[in-house]
Amino acid sequence: MHEIDITHLHALLRQDPATPVVDVREDVEYADGHVPGAISVPLSELVARHAEIGALTGPVYLVCEVGGRSGQAAAWLEGQGYDVRNVAGGTRAWREAGLPVE
Repeated sequence: MHEIDITHLHALLRQDPATPVVDVREDVEYADGHVPGAISVPLSELVARHAEIGALTGPVYLVCEVGGRSGQAAAWLEGQGYDVRNVAGGTRAWREAGLPVE
């Protein structure tokens, strides 16, 4: 599985704010704050909604709270042929680094 950290994701988003980020946390967690521009596809809905991820261009960056659920999502999506990256440390590391959330 391909993995990056939040510093790398932040740099990618500064270069191109349209970089596709998918938050796999549940809706209530997403509403509490997420990486700017991230779309919500909860892990519990991933199998039913995976075509939404396939419609995104380029590598898709998957984020959750600390990296576990996004790692599960990345493993499954890679098995389906998707180009995805797990974001290690997740939204918690993003917040702890003082980076902005929506």
